[in-house]
Amino acid sequence: MKLLLFLLLPCLALSEVGKDFSECSQLGFFLNKEPPRFTPSLSSTKHICQCLWDDYGQQMYLYATLYNTDWKIPVYSAYVFGSASTGRCDPWYIEPQLYKADADPCMAPQGRNKDIGVNQALNRDYDNSGYDRGHLYPVQHTNNHISMLATSTLTNAAPQNSGFNQGAWKVHEAAVITDLKKRDKGTDAYVVTGVVPDPNKKIPNNNPRVAVSKYYWRATCCQKNGVPTGQGYFGPDNNDKVQALSIAALQNKLAIDYKVNEVVIFPGVPSGCN
Repeated sequence: MKLLLFLLLPCLALSEVGKDFSECSQLGFFLNKEPPRFTPSLSSTKHICQCLWDDYGQQMYLYATLYNTDWKIPVYSAYVFGSASTGRCDPWYIEPQLYKADADPCMAPQGRNKDIGVNQALNRDYDNSGYDRGHLYPVQHTNNHISMLATSTLTNAAPQNSGFNQGAWKVHEAAVITDLKKRDKGTDAYVVTGVVPDPNKKIPNNNPRVAVSKYYWRATCCQKNGVPTGQGYFGPDNNDKVQALSIAALQNKLAIDYKVNEVVIFPGVPSGCN
């Protein structure tokens, strides 16, 4: 499960938003290049190969997001785990191609286009709402300045109670770092973090548009002692905590809550990384 990191494959004509992950998968954000096998029973999902322009004008592809334009929050983001070594900065980008298909292929500042939010959340949706913009791919799990910046796009965020985001969930993200650092030397750890929305709840404001999360979930998979080993999590639970469970149990829970027949988070591993 060793990942060969690279910025851009010359043979691929990547655009950030695509009809599937067939090209983005080749960049190694999914275990064995296979994305999770499920799509919520809505047609309005977009596959985003998240990229950002670096200081030299190069496109850097950093993780993958399945985004729902009805909910205006992600279904999940998938990434290769890193341990942050840089400070945090929150510029909060948007995805131009969710508004206009031939727009810039990488995330960009929001700007003043009043129609840019037709298919995505904007900063104003969160203003004075009492909700944080909760990262799916968190700053704590990045490993360089560019990947840190790239986490702060509204296509990688969903409404999260401030106390939970800055309390139990933050503690959980730090605990994941401790766990994944125990993986076999020279191997990579893969993470998928998602959101199950509350179908009856949106951020309250004059024009409620953005679905509030019912709970966040996370699944990890890495090699320990030569064996693919995974762990599932979800929160908040009934006690406003993060609960650990097996990958199999998490998949069963997600299948019920997403209203799909089956969820396979790590199809690239015969055991499902249980």
